Amino acid sequence: MSVQAGAPTHQAREVFDHLRLALDHNRPVALATVIRGEPLGGKLLVLPDRTVGSFGDTELDAAVIAGARSALASERSATLSYPVPGHTESTEIFIEVFPAPPTLLIFGAVHVAQALCRFAKQLGFTVIVSDARAKLATEDRFPEADRIIQAWPDDTLAELDLAPNTYVAILTHDPKFDEPALLGSLDTAAAYIGAVGSRKTNEDRRERLVAAGLPADRLERIHGPIGLDIGAETPEEMAISILAEIIAVRYGRAGGLLTAATGAIRGPSDDA
Repeated sequence: MSVQAGAPTHQAREVFDHLRLALDHNRPVALATVIRGEPLGGKLLVLPDRTVGSFGDTELDAAVIAGARSALASERSATLSYPVPGHTESTEIFIEVFPAPPTLLIFGAVHVAQALCRFAKQLGFTVIVSDARAKLATEDRFPEADRIIQAWPDDTLAELDLAPNTYVAILTHDPKFDEPALLGSLDTAAAYIGAVGSRKTNEDRRERLVAAGLPADRLERIHGPIGLDIGAETPEEMAISILAEIIAVRYGRAGGLLTAATGAIRGPSDDA
């Protein structure tokens, strides 16, 4: 039965109430709406741990839930088509995704980290700063940070759940900090793991990690030297370089010059 214009049904109100609650708490959520077919205007809300609403067809519900979770993982809204048994036309469903804000985890409360924290907040990131040095990891130095953890990398990572929308910047310049941070981050679903240091520093670090038993293919996840090649020198320029690479990774871009690029200028790459 189609949803008619007028006052929203009880189910629609329940869907929108849960949607509003999820958005208020920055929880990832996807809203699926039938835009062609039956039930026209019907809605199904997909959250990480549950769903709200139904299209009245268990098979369609299951297919849409799977599609919505995939759309949430890619952080892309999409219109999907589902065949209707016994009919030539398909049911079209628009899945609108509302991903949780991306998280930036910074290891090392150094000068670059201060600029990186400030700029990342302006871009909508949830920012966590971690450093065992209590004199550096303070609210005075990082007033924009959502959370400051005064702990060694292993302890910090034990406290956190690094989701696929988490980006890790390791800025410590000290093997006793950065190597545990790297090893721990590689065991997570983090979308990006970048480590500061020169090419020589990163080569030496990779050799030590392989010697310690880390499979060489896992090192491919590490972006080091961290950031894009823009000639950055000041802490602010370095922070922009790092954020530029993170944004490129997030949207599946190579990070090159737009004058040499093909395809759409904005948004995710068609090849991502």
